Amino acid sequence: MEDDRISYHESVLKMYKKIKKDEMNNIWDRYEAQGFGEPDKRCPFCMGGVRCDLCSNGPCRADVTKDKRGVCGITGDGMAMRMMLLRNVMGASTYHYHTDQTIKTRRSTANNITPFEIAEPEKLKTFAARLGVDTSGSEKDIALRLCDFVEKDFERKYDEPSQVVEALAPKERKELWRKLGIFPGGIHGEIMFSTSSCLTNVDGYYVSLALKAMRLGIAMAYQSQIVNEFCQDILFGIPRPHNMRVDLGVLDPGFVNVLPNGHEPFLGFAMVQLARKPEWQDKAKAQGAKGLRVIANIETGQEMIQRWEMDDVFYGFTGNWIMQEAVLASGCVDLFACDMNCSMPVDPIYAEKYKFKLVPVSEVVAFEGVKDRVNYIPEKAEEQAASLLQMAIDNFKERRASIEPVVNLPMKEAVVGFSTESILDALGGKLDPLLDAIKNGTIRGVVGMVSCTTLRDFGQDVHTVNIVKELIKRDVLVLSLGCGNGGVQVAGLCSPDAKEFAGPGLKGLCEKLGIPPVLSYGTCTDTGRLADLLAAVSKALGGVPIPDLPVAATAPEYMEQKATIDAVFALAFGLYTYVNPVPTVTGGPDLVKLLTQDCKDVTGGLLNVETDAVKAVDGILAHIEGNRKKLGI
Repeated sequence: MEDDRISYHESVLKMYKKIKKDEMNNIWDRYEAQGFGEPDKRCPFCMGGVRCDLCSNGPCRADVTKDKRGVCGITGDGMAMRMMLLRNVMGASTYHYHTDQTIKTRRSTANNITPFEIAEPEKLKTFAARLGVDTSGSEKDIALRLCDFVEKDFERKYDEPSQVVEALAPKERKELWRKLGIFPGGIHGEIMFSTSSCLTNVDGYYVSLALKAMRLGIAMAYQSQIVNEFCQDILFGIPRPHNMRVDLGVLDPGFVNVLPNGHEPFLGFAMVQLARKPEWQDKAKAQGAKGLRVIANIETGQEMIQRWEMDDVFYGFTGNWIMQEAVLASGCVDLFACDMNCSMPVDPIYAEKYKFKLVPVSEVVAFEGVKDRVNYIPEKAEEQAASLLQMAIDNFKERRASIEPVVNLPMKEAVVGFSTESILDALGGKLDPLLDAIKNGTIRGVVGMVSCTTLRDFGQDVHTVNIVKELIKRDVLVLSLGCGNGGVQVAGLCSPDAKEFAGPGLKGLCEKLGIPPVLSYGTCTDTGRLADLLAAVSKALGGVPIPDLPVAATAPEYMEQKATIDAVFALAFGLYTYVNPVPTVTGGPDLVKLLTQDCKDVTGGLLNVETDAVKAVDGILAHIEGNRKKLGI
């Protein structure tokens, strides 16, 4: 494939050549090999979402133009939406696994049996108060009551309305969701309800299945995502703007390099705390290293860099998940600690070739042939972190003696650490300056870019960068989340210098506030945080309904099951939502019409699947300008 079909990033292109020279199995060659004669060509039934193998009568293929149905009688529309709902179940379940680990960690921290502390006691109180939790007594008392409250809500039956959603969601959304019958119960009950609906011969009606997906998405966004991120803020700090080194140049082969990888930051933070102690630096130097570093990686890395500032120990951030093999092939890694997401089944081959320790640190992660394992336990976090650091230090001599590292890779700096609180701080404590800038046309609107990264249709991050550049050129402020956030950080768009890519209004706002045109807002788990910010904007404007705000959501390179439920939640929330690649539902024309046209009359949300970057942004801007006209601004 051509360079722009591989990656946007110079560092990855350089590493791809190294990987090819080493004759290593890699994601780009695997992707190309899956095509039917060309990289993006796939089975048309699978691409249309009209293939099903859930029962022994299958695999079945549907064709709505001929009324060709599955053996059970399900239509192509039902088949496509049922598979989408099953993906959403996986996404919701994985999001909530992370949340469960966060609540366990906070409960143990409140009981003083982890190496962590309550970093944000004021947010603990304000969040508890929003949920209606008693805020009297000590921080420990409040923290434990909050844990009890959310865990009880998680366990509600699907027909018992969630108190978390009741407390946090905008009033007009709650009224609509009740009217549509999609106000959710507890997340565990909703997962059961959705999964049960997908059994053969249970629910084959695409509209019913779509509503159930939205219901599950609402439960996930509030109970899993908001609870998770706010509780991580309480433990590790509210994200606040600071500089961070990014790209593969953060890897120096002369140091012992430990890379926490995945989506959960707990052992990553614990390792940073230990590695900052002189005795651990001395242990590394005794092996001939220049020192010991913890390098942030993928979404675990995003969780960490948003909250903690860089130094010579917590040194920087590599990039998003498609860069994983490039990171591992650098010859600079001593230990790769893999928590609950985004670690690839091919990693053991890279560990053998490039002599690093590959260690799962979550019960849900496993690799063929890998025996080392440290399953995260909050009460043992410091002990486990020490074990991982020691493994890395013990690995250093063998890695340095046998592997020729790649050096002089690119490195730059990004401004990271924006959150609702830090945005308010930058605006003087009120949303008014941002709202005024929107009202007077300095900026036309705001887009939340919540994206993965994928090789479908474009090289890694190519489409994401093109979409974001096109948005800021048209005076749209972008909040970036997920692996897409890593993509724009490494591409230089989260730097103040990126104001030169912005239109005159946004450029002026950036200069006035000292911010980049793309605000690094967190991980995919921060989708709920973004919804909470939009609810605050709606309230500040006097209760403007969410669908009428000059805002939109975009996922230019969505990839996996967590992304699909994010998109369905955005539709339920009432957002114009642009996604790429085209979802695997095109074999169901009535379903496509529901998502891309009729949904606007149901929830106010709308799905756009244009593949051309300029035309996609044309659609986003048309929506924003239409809402500006509706609001009289």
